[in-house]
Amino acid sequence: MPRTPKPAPTPATPPAAQPNEYTVDELARVAESTVRNIRAYQDRDLLAPPEKRGRVGVYDDTHVSRLKLINHLLARGYTLANIQDLIKAIDEGHDLRSILGLENAIGSRWSHERPRKYSLVELAKMFGVKGTPASLTKTVSKAIELGLLERDGLSFVARSPATLNAGATMAQAGIPLADLLDAVHASRAHFNAIAKSLVDLVVRQLDHYEADALPPPADVPALVDAIWRVRPLGMVLVESEMNRALEEASGDYLGNRVAAIMSKKLERKQARSETPVPARISKKKK
Repeated sequence: MPRTPKPAPTPATPPAAQPNEYTVDELARVAESTVRNIRAYQDRDLLAPPEKRGRVGVYDDTHVSRLKLINHLLARGYTLANIQDLIKAIDEGHDLRSILGLENAIGSRWSHERPRKYSLVELAKMFGVKGTPASLTKTVSKAIELGLLERDGLSFVARSPATLNAGATMAQAGIPLADLLDAVHASRAHFNAIAKSLVDLVVRQLDHYEADALPPPADVPALVDAIWRVRPLGMVLVESEMNRALEEASGDYLGNRVAAIMSKKLERKQARSETPVPARISKKKK
């Protein structure tokens, strides 16, 4: 009889991977932090205490992840108090990506323009400035005060090159640069009020929930989607209302001004036509 083949030996189960363990100095190095920060985060309950083995505290990869999260949030402008609230929310079941998505939908930039750097000579050429260097410096300083430019060493950065180009076009059309900057300064408060009203419309989506409380985790994705859809509609509303206001302003002021000029010209023409021309006296030949 043929022999029954022996079953192949079952391979040994590989041992479970051992978690990484760190001393406080090693944790600080791996997580790109400092021992002092680690101690401070533990005091604020942002970081779980280490496992005690005798007199040595032992940390693991969960501590590394938490430290990297804290560093990430600090880099985004959160305070430690904000981070405490977020971490508490995570521990209560919120998904961090949803929370950050909500923050991004509300607080991210509404413009996708890329900043551009300009030299002082480029700015002078763009705006046709032909004064002394002192007068140009004064004008640039005013633009910096208004946030239209930011100093970067010997150069200047415009967060909105489109705005700068629009101003340059108006300046080249003969509108004094100082008047343009004064107009921006005078209108800034009105634009701030408009922006506040529109932002209130967006943020009001959160008013369906308790004050100082995050929405339930299941509601966050739909809320983020709604806010992203509302944002561009706000920009359409601003453009539409601005066009309407410009049409009314130009009709009321520029139209009346042009009509007055035309009326004055007609009056002068009519006056000339009604004025009798004195008869010429012919000289008799001797």
